[in-house]
Amino acid sequence: MRNILFAASEGVPFIKTGGLADVVGSLPRDIDREYYDVRVIMPRYNCMHQDMKDKMEYITSFYMDFDYHSMYVGLFQAEVDGVKYYFIDNMEFFNTEKVYTDDALFEIKRYSYFSKAVLSALPTLGFRPDLIHCHDWQTGLIPVYLKGSFQENEFYRGIKTVMTIHNLRFQGKWNPKDVAAITGLSEYYFTPDKLEAYKDANLLKGGLVYADAITTVSPTYAEEIKTPFYGENLEGILNARDHDLRGILNGIDYTEFNPEDDKFIPHPYNLKNWRREKSKNKVELQKELGLAQDAKAMMIGVVSRLTDQKGFDLIACVMEEMLSLDSIQMVVLGTGEEQYENLFRYLAGKYPDKMSANICYSNALSHKIYAACDAFLMPSLFEPCGLSQLMSLRYGTLPIVRETGGLKDTVEPYNEYENTGTGFTFTNYNAHEMMHAVRYAEQIYYDRKREWNKMVDRAMQADFSWKVSAGKYQEMYDWLIG
Repeated sequence: MRNILFAASEGVPFIKTGGLADVVGSLPRDIDREYYDVRVIMPRYNCMHQDMKDKMEYITSFYMDFDYHSMYVGLFQAEVDGVKYYFIDNMEFFNTEKVYTDDALFEIKRYSYFSKAVLSALPTLGFRPDLIHCHDWQTGLIPVYLKGSFQENEFYRGIKTVMTIHNLRFQGKWNPKDVAAITGLSEYYFTPDKLEAYKDANLLKGGLVYADAITTVSPTYAEEIKTPFYGENLEGILNARDHDLRGILNGIDYTEFNPEDDKFIPHPYNLKNWRREKSKNKVELQKELGLAQDAKAMMIGVVSRLTDQKGFDLIACVMEEMLSLDSIQMVVLGTGEEQYENLFRYLAGKYPDKMSANICYSNALSHKIYAACDAFLMPSLFEPCGLSQLMSLRYGTLPIVRETGGLKDTVEPYNEYENTGTGFTFTNYNAHEMMHAVRYAEQIYYDRKREWNKMVDRAMQADFSWKVSAGKYQEMYDWLIG
């Protein structure tokens, strides 16, 4: 039996702000339990729902040296779906109204504390991992501490680490003097070949330098981040560690996202009956959102954070032209930058039969959109993996995406000459190129319905479950542990 510990700042079902939580909540369940004991450790945030906190059992507490203080570390545990979760408790750091704050120094301090507390807690928990799987910058100091002062204790010798990058843009940067004081790390660590990057102390870079292996969440993104455009000023270290870097696609939970028994959709369907049942969900959603009721109208969905990274500057350039001229309906769900929130509200007011703007977060509505729409628009500037396109494929809602990161790896572009593909793609980050891809999809939807339907069949048969990805992680664990 090999012991694996996931360390992360969030995880389903306890707390979620994005795709990181889905990975941390789903992947451990699909690792082969006959050979691996996979456990998860994360902060115990006060903003967790009370029903989640009620699942937790207090274990013990201790004190550790941190930031020139003796700091309290509380330990809780819970078990969900056969996976054991541990929680680090400290009200000074985790008593916040939401998971992440806008105070950059506080974020550096709390997750430096978390990284040290994770390692310090292991002997008390009685769980010695063969490998610690660290996720994003919030756990970047775990490999650093582990290869440093913790090596004085024989308990920690030989523990391997993996650093997974979910989004390279977020790195945990602050000035070296303050970070050295907070973390207790000596000047030795704050050089360009270690934690320093462009005069900042960079916690993610620390993880990339000291981890035994590096992964990111799609093969294409693993290649992209070695270039200046995608590398976020860390392409140097990523190229230096190229032989230790691999891309493993994220999956989705096929029990939660299953059109055959989805509790949120009024008309469940499967590969055999979707031609009859899927459009009924469209009409139900049109009724619910006040759109013109027409089962044959092409409906395009968007479920996303409304930010430039997700391509909304492209959408803003051409969406009014498309709503005024094209035979489409558009359903948007998400929150984000004010300019995009206001744009969609304006368009919904001007084109009430064709546009629905839902500026909020709703899990139930997101499922309805995946089930009801014919196509799903995702024109990202960069996309480490992306989960929405995987969900839309599962529901037979054909993605229209830009060829970047995980979008390129998961959506096969339609080829009308060979009758292959599971969606529509475009290459350059250009609004009119995106619009051309959407209009090409419209043409196939309205004029070549038989080919469209075959594409839906192929999309629904694609396998992006966690089982596939879990096998690749297991191969890496075995390679590292030996």
